[in-house]
Amino acid sequence: MGTEATPSCSNCQRLQAQLDALQAHVETLQATIQQLQAQLAAARKDSSTSSKPPSSDIVKPPKPPPPQGQDQRRIGGQPGHPKHERALFPPEQVNGGAHDHYIELCPTCGHGLQPTAAAPRVVQQIEIRAVPRTIEEHCSHPGWCPHCQKVHWAPFPVTIERGGLVGPRLTTLIAYLKGACHASFSTIRKFLRDVIQVTISRGQLAKIIGKVSQALEPPYKELLEDLPTAARLNIDETGHKQNGERMWTWCFRAGLYTLFKIDPTRSGDVLIEVLGTEFNGILGCDYWHRPKSAQIRLIGVDTLQHQASRS
Repeated sequence: MGTEATPSCSNCQRLQAQLDALQAHVETLQATIQQLQAQLAAARKDSSTSSKPPSSDIVKPPKPPPPQGQDQRRIGGQPGHPKHERALFPPEQVNGGAHDHYIELCPTCGHGLQPTAAAPRVVQQIEIRAVPRTIEEHCSHPGWCPHCQKVHWAPFPVTIERGGLVGPRLTTLIAYLKGACHASFSTIRKFLRDVIQVTISRGQLAKIIGKVSQALEPPYKELLEDLPTAARLNIDETGHKQNGERMWTWCFRAGLYTLFKIDPTRSGDVLIEVLGTEFNGILGCDYWHRPKSAQIRLIGVDTLQHQASRS
């Protein structure tokens, strides 16, 4: 009795086959709908419905198509636009020598050419030296003290003692590649090896960056202490992973400088820690976290949109 009987007539068999096919098609459509619903839910996620940062809510809209009858603009100079050429370096910056080239015979007919008052064509070429580095050797010679019965070496200059293997300019270049260019230690190592022709290990590069960080600590603290006195500040934060742990980079944009602070939390306690419980300036933010105990005048995106809609 548990086995479903097979229809005996041919018409019933045909209808049963159609029913089975329709059921299979419905199951396929249901699976497709579930997949599309999951994709739509993921696309609708923003900072208010997930852990995504507010900066991810800003999506650049696609460029509108050109007006009807107007062709797509080509890359490069546009017809009717003025020509822009690179300005020549001033004479005091030309340190590689000036070279004059003359022509005596006409390249077309071979006759001699006469001097003319026309201005010469000038091409300035920038080049780097073959190996842009210098290697200095500093020797500390010893001396024997018969009174102390010890050997003493002459002290190195402070810049040599603190700099060690890498001088100030090369240290600045390494810090620029790491901080401003966001290059990895492997990329910096390859650049130094191929361009400057010096090999420095990744561990040594890490020590150099740590030395630069220590040198920048005093001015960083000065700017951090100056933030509460600013008249206007724009603040935002974004999340990232640091050694596998969730961290947040806070950005404080003042009138003359921008300061970044890495903190393990995204809460408004960071604002209280940096700005204090009272801030008399204007704070621009996205209203993600408003410190309840801080007396802060906030001008956020929502406030500006509300004021614009009323005006």
